[in-house]
Amino acid sequence: MSPVEIVQGQLDAYNAQDLDAYCAYFTPDVVVADLNGAVTTQGIEAYRARYAKAFADFPQNKAELLARIVLGTSVIDHERVVRKPGGETFEVAAIYTFADGKIARVDFAK
Repeated sequence: MSPVEIVQGQLDAYNAQDLDAYCAYFTPDVVVADLNGAVTTQGIEAYRARYAKAFADFPQNKAELLARIVLGTSVIDHERVVRKPGGETFEVAAIYTFADGKIARVDFAK
């Protein structure tokens, strides 16, 4: 799979709240960090726990892709996240880097 296919697959699994399918797109040692800031999650088990909680807390949560930039092997998605229909929204930029055909790191700009 290409980096774009991987990112789109994980976005689709995220929006379906299919935790197993979602986590399958990430390396065992995945790192999530704030852009130029602290690491917020490290390792697939911590990642799985983070999103199991998010999916439980926000069962109608969806991310809408606003823009995608592909530069070499990096993919940057600009997303609008909606916690529930008519509810709170926020925007993020997710910067994905890859290793061994999976997402190895995600840096979030908020």
